[in-house]
Amino acid sequence: MLRIGLTGGIAAGKSVASRRLGERGAVVLDYDLLAREAVHPGSVGLEEVVEAFGPGVLAADGALDRPALAAVAFGDDGARERLNAIVHPEVRRLAAEREAAAGAADADAVVVHDVPLLVETGRTADFHLVVVVDAPLALRVERLVSGRGMGEGEARSRIAAQADDDARRALADVVLDGSGTEDALVAQVDALWERLVRETAEESADD
Repeated sequence: MLRIGLTGGIAAGKSVASRRLGERGAVVLDYDLLAREAVHPGSVGLEEVVEAFGPGVLAADGALDRPALAAVAFGDDGARERLNAIVHPEVRRLAAEREAAAGAADADAVVVHDVPLLVETGRTADFHLVVVVDAPLALRVERLVSGRGMGEGEARSRIAAQADDDARRALADVVLDGSGTEDALVAQVDALWERLVRETAEESADD
C-alpha cells in the first residue's frame, strides 16, 4: 500500500487534485469530511466542542453551527488550538479505520490522505509521499472572494490561520502548480499518477 499525504493552502487547488486522484483509482480519505463526521449530532466530539465553546456554536436543530464556530476559532490562536485538540484525534482514528479497510481490500492500494493541515499537525513523516498543491497568495485571496463569497479580510484571515507557503513547499516531495486552469492541474496529477504506476511496476519486477 502506498500512502500519500496531499495538502495545500486554502483555494490553491487541492480539491481538484484530490478528486482527480480518486478518478484515477486512489482511495481518497478527505479529512474535511472526516472532521464533519467527528462532530456529527450525538457524537462525543460535538459534546466536547460545545463544552469548550458554549451552546452558541449549535444550530437550532442541534447540529454544529459551522459559521458560528469559525467566527470564534479562526480569529483566535488559542481557540483554534482547543478545537484542533478535540477534532484531530477523532479524525485520525476514523482515517486509520478507512485506511485499514482499503489495505485489507487491496494490498496494493494507493491511499491518499487529503489533509488541509498536514504541515501544521506535523504528520508529513507518516506518508511515503507528500504532495503539495501550490498557488500564489494573491490568487488564493481572489478565488476566495470571487468564488466563495468571502470578504477580503476573512479570506486573508483564513489563509493566515494555515502554515505559510514556504513551510509547505519545504516538506513536499512533489509540488503541483495550482495557479493555472483546472485542466492544467489535472494534467499534472495524471503525470504524477502515471509515474507512480510505472515506479510501482518497476519495484514489483525487481522483487
